[in-house]
Amino acid sequence: MPVGTQNSHYRLPGDSTVTESASVTDSVTSARSEHTADVIVVGAGPAGSATAYHLAKSGLDVLLLEKTAFPREKVCGDGLTPRATKQLVAMGIDISEEAGWLRNKGLRIIGGGSRLQLDWPELASYPDYGLVRKRDDFDEQLARQAQKAGARLYERCNVGAPIVHELTGHITGVHAKLGEEKTPVTFHAPLVVAADGNSTRLSLAMGLHRREDRPMGVAVRTYFTSPRHDDDYLESWLELWDRRGAEDRLLPGYGWIFGMGDGTSNVGLGILNSSSAFKELDWREILKAWCASMPADWGYTPENMTGPIRGAALPMAFNRQPHYTKGLLLVGDAGGLVNPFNGEGIAYAMESGAIAAEVIVQAHARATYAQRELALQRYPKILKDTYGGYYSLGRAFVKLIGNPKVMKIATQRGLTHPLLMRFTLKMLANLTDPTGGDAMDRIINGLSKVAPKA
Repeated sequence: MPVGTQNSHYRLPGDSTVTESASVTDSVTSARSEHTADVIVVGAGPAGSATAYHLAKSGLDVLLLEKTAFPREKVCGDGLTPRATKQLVAMGIDISEEAGWLRNKGLRIIGGGSRLQLDWPELASYPDYGLVRKRDDFDEQLARQAQKAGARLYERCNVGAPIVHELTGHITGVHAKLGEEKTPVTFHAPLVVAADGNSTRLSLAMGLHRREDRPMGVAVRTYFTSPRHDDDYLESWLELWDRRGAEDRLLPGYGWIFGMGDGTSNVGLGILNSSSAFKELDWREILKAWCASMPADWGYTPENMTGPIRGAALPMAFNRQPHYTKGLLLVGDAGGLVNPFNGEGIAYAMESGAIAAEVIVQAHARATYAQRELALQRYPKILKDTYGGYYSLGRAFVKLIGNPKVMKIATQRGLTHPLLMRFTLKMLANLTDPTGGDAMDRIINGLSKVAPKA
């Protein structure tokens, strides 16, 4: 459909003084503008690029605005579960080894003096393998795929204040500074998607603040040259010890080691804010000390470090709501969609982008403003139906493991029972078949259904 026709459908209440002929004329003029579209997506991370890809594939005109230039680095464990892998397949990404992807078979869990290696479950709904890819080019691959689908990508586009309709309070575009010259520009669209990460300045400018009753995590990581670079299992250390003082201290977090397949390992820590130790400790120093306790032949030593230690926040369990209001949809970290069980964000970023795109496409086809708003209000309801119960279980889990004593007991008892740990893997990674699954799937799905969808 012509862009002008699409935009004329989105006239907001209070615009009745504009005649239909003038509206059509203005729409045709807007259609010629490179700064006008059906949807603006702010942020070209996994959430934004997935949203833009699915919108463009459905025929909508999409502007994808990214504040930096590709390639660019982001703090991440770089390990992708089968849940994230499924979304990459849905976007048509080449995930072959020849294209630079390293496949992993499952998760190796270490703790309580035990070591357990678990393969990803065999399911109808998800592949039985995960992937590893550095974020410094992972995000670019997704953004380029969105471009191929028809999205218009602007790099070095730093979005500032929203443009808000003075009568309705709806967002109708954004102000931005473009290029190295920081040229002021305005972009216009009847719908805007906030995919600008945990800081999400756009959401804050629209009055959406973080919920303090939701867990927040922090990830710190670095890279080492290591002979363990080609490990085909993701490795998680459930006991994180600080051995720097007179007495060893068990900390409220976990460690990971992911082989990158390129001669390096990604080594990092995940920490929850549910403990008193969250603010009092320097987690970069904890990471250094933890690495120093590793076997020397693994190479996790300062001279083998290939980059600085970096950290990032992990916004969990819907920590920013509502996910749709006044023309603005939140996806990925902007909406706090990180899994509280395991700190995974990429899968949920891409899934929420696909969900948002489907809702927008359906709303776009409605004839009136009221009908479109009715369709758009489904987005937060779909998110709660999809993740709400599971995230509520995750919030309870976070409170439990925030106590190091509870974590120690669970680790020592649990790792000696492989069947229990297979159940735990399915629960923590959110990998079940929604219908026709095994007994474990039915238990996990049942618990998620009865849990509050807050």
